[in-house]
Amino acid sequence: MKRTFLKFFSIIFILALAGCGQPEEARAPGLHVEVDYYRLDNGLRVILAPERSVPTVTVAVYYNIGFRIEPKGRTGFAHLFEHLMFEGTPNMPEGEFDKMIEGGGGVNNGSTRFDYTNYFEIMPSHQLEPILWVEADRMTEINFLEETLENQKGVVSNEVKVNVLNRPYGGFPWLDLPQAANENWYNAHNFYGDLEDLEAATLEDVRSFFYTYYRPNNAVLVVAGDFEVADAKRWIEKYFAVIPAGDPIPEVDISEPRQEVEKFAEKVDPFAPQPALAFGYHMPERGTPEYYAMALIDLILLQGEDSRLYQKLVKEMGVTDSVFGGINMIGNMYNYSGPMLWAVGLIHSSENSHEAIMAAVDEVIEEIKSDGVSQEEVDRALRKVRSSLYDTVGSTTRFGLVDLLASFALFDDDPARINALEGDFDQVTPELIKATAAEYLRSTNRTVIRRLPAQPEEGDAS
Repeated sequence: MKRTFLKFFSIIFILALAGCGQPEEARAPGLHVEVDYYRLDNGLRVILAPERSVPTVTVAVYYNIGFRIEPKGRTGFAHLFEHLMFEGTPNMPEGEFDKMIEGGGGVNNGSTRFDYTNYFEIMPSHQLEPILWVEADRMTEINFLEETLENQKGVVSNEVKVNVLNRPYGGFPWLDLPQAANENWYNAHNFYGDLEDLEAATLEDVRSFFYTYYRPNNAVLVVAGDFEVADAKRWIEKYFAVIPAGDPIPEVDISEPRQEVEKFAEKVDPFAPQPALAFGYHMPERGTPEYYAMALIDLILLQGEDSRLYQKLVKEMGVTDSVFGGINMIGNMYNYSGPMLWAVGLIHSSENSHEAIMAAVDEVIEEIKSDGVSQEEVDRALRKVRSSLYDTVGSTTRFGLVDLLASFALFDDDPARINALEGDFDQVTPELIKATAAEYLRSTNRTVIRRLPAQPEEGDAS
């Protein structure tokens, strides 16, 4: 299936040219993205980011509805609706959208995340106006057809079965961990969707969802790449300004209480050949100094073969061949709004008990809490942050750039915040890292989950 829920897309664009910008000596120090940000009268937030290194344009529409705030009794509905948005409009029958994009040498896709659903296209520059038209067209209205709904309910249900229910470690730990760690239903329900809820979805539910969440006042439009700003503004006004705004989005309380007791959960996985272990800590509030400190802690403890947990669990103890995780396991540290976990996962041999592994984890974490980190480690982590940021922004697809701009507009009303990120990270000190670790890496802020292989039934061959 072309539209996948978990994949953060890897796109090979046949018209992309080699090279990602100006020569090194011509670049000004520090990241600077040109951002033109404004709103239409109907509330649509618009971001224009001209960047002419590659003769393509990337267009994305982000709607401020992800699976976190989907209505109770309709789990998985945000994801279901992502599929429905590709099923045609009164002006463009099913399949014509893909034909237009792919026939013009481009690519398109969409995804559902915690706090948004997005749709994007990457096309040769001269195709900007028709792209804007098709996105405005499906923001105006989609086809509300019983046959289409039933078909896509089947597609989504099949994804749940293939990606979660009938595969080893399905949904581990990105799906399991929030359900065990969080208290608030909005942060703790089954994000992929219970099959009963998906089956119960009606055409009237679809219509209501569309006219509640898929309105211009709940969306961000981003255009990045090789285009003329004046042309883009004219076309955006022509196609999007006429779409009526919707009612204010219902407010939902997504706050989480402070965790005071360590939590544990486990379940048997009939397809898993080995046990799996994961743990997560509630994150500091996004955008705070501690949030940036946790990002560096993530790099120091988890990311890369030089990280402390990799060195301890893989190199020294040999209990696993890899450790994985981070901040927001189905996105990145920037593109969410609300409670989040810093999560770590690993698959290990049955010969190694989870108690021994967690004891080793505690040893590593206690070192950073009691002894802190050196300035050299902080500087190395900062270099990794900067390298990752420049790789993201400098991609020839520009999708990473678009994602950051849209996220900062949706959640902060400030896409130019992208240009302040390096400075925010530079404020992190070893002292702040030590204090952040003491507060957020405490065991009483932790949830531990296990996946256990099914035990062979009596009489089975061993």
